[in-house]
Amino acid sequence: MARDDYRTIADAVAADIEAGRLRPGEQLPTQRAFARRRGIAPSTATRVYRELARRGLTTGEVGRGTFVRAGQGARDGARDGRVALAEPGTGPVDLELNFPGVPDQSALLAGSLTPLLRPDVLGEALRPVGVAGTAAARDAFAALASRSCGGPELAPDSLLFAGNGRQLMAAALSALASPGQRVGVEEMTYPVVKAIAGQLGIRLVPLAVDEDGLLPEAVAAAHRAAPLKALYVQPRLHNPLGATMPPQRAEALAREVRRLDLPVVEDAVWSFLCLGVDAFASYAPERTVLVDSLTKRLGAGLSVGFAVAPQGVRERMAGALRSAGATPSGFALEAAVRWIGDGTVAAVAAAKQADAVARQDLARTVLTSRRVRADGRSYVLWWPLAAPWRAETFTAAAARAGISVTPAEAFAVDPRRSPAAVRLALASPPLPVLGRALAQLQRIEAEGPGVGI
Repeated sequence: MARDDYRTIADAVAADIEAGRLRPGEQLPTQRAFARRRGIAPSTATRVYRELARRGLTTGEVGRGTFVRAGQGARDGARDGRVALAEPGTGPVDLELNFPGVPDQSALLAGSLTPLLRPDVLGEALRPVGVAGTAAARDAFAALASRSCGGPELAPDSLLFAGNGRQLMAAALSALASPGQRVGVEEMTYPVVKAIAGQLGIRLVPLAVDEDGLLPEAVAAAHRAAPLKALYVQPRLHNPLGATMPPQRAEALAREVRRLDLPVVEDAVWSFLCLGVDAFASYAPERTVLVDSLTKRLGAGLSVGFAVAPQGVRERMAGALRSAGATPSGFALEAAVRWIGDGTVAAVAAAKQADAVARQDLARTVLTSRRVRADGRSYVLWWPLAAPWRAETFTAAAARAGISVTPAEAFAVDPRRSPAAVRLALASPPLPVLGRALAQLQRIEAEGPGVGI
């Protein structure tokens, strides 16, 4: 047998894992049985299994055997969120999607789940749950939302639950505006809201912003031109601009929406990164729907959305959620209650706060352009490009270098006013990989368009 044939066999097993023919948690045969099936020597089977473990594809449990791993592989000596299905090498770097994770996160989460797996407890957790959640969930999430808002303790009965934050955003917008009506948003906004508005037939009206966020006078001007039915805003750690609204701006905006009698939908999904900054809902609680979720706090696969809403809006939102079948998972809700109660949510959030700061510090060290805009607590970075770059050509040049970034057009409410800028999502790559990718992007911008095309 050739010296590297064991790697070829390992590649075949890796391909089975990638294709789903071998599922996470599935047990592999013993090494002796594997050798017999493949017609190879037991020593070669041992090398195959060692190679699979080295790539992060399997894990061995003493006395039980070898199992397909459900976690991540390793690359460049650090976890990068992808399973290494072949020989480690230089792969694509994802600066489009933000999936923050911290060391030992899974271990922290697993500890609270053990009691939940008892048959009697599990059976209760698997029962259907409505949009009002459970009494325990309302109490736990009211405390969590109160800490996020920075205001007084919230009444548990003011909460609604759904499968994720997007469902709650859709429910809020459908409760506040009818097809054909106008909703004001920051001129650069979360792309999912653009998609939701398109599905609901709602017209989004782009509103001017500055370094402090949405301009109250822009809201007033748009409302004079034709009435707005509501606002959707990201006052803390705006995606993609990274701005956080200071108290003076929040107070001015609250006065304006009261004067115009406008309801507001506040997206607070990233607010856990900047605890200590009051939510806009604390300035105008009687007219603000605050939408949050555990997706970014804990993990993309842990989908629980929650919202705090004034009573009249809450009732309409509840009806929209029920009609869409957007009820929360009872198991996820019960797990979240335990994670909130035992401090796991706070611990993971604190670790991600430190991680985001470290990544922004690295970005400031590597990227010397004064045009770069970011909040030092955020996982996003907004980069207005030097002329003559356009966002699309820079994105294409970055892709050729194996780096994915998001052009401004994805966020622009009016594509005709899309700036020459890109957004970088800093959360996913390991820090060494992130540093190299940022340095490469800086070289690309400095060389200018046309180089290497």
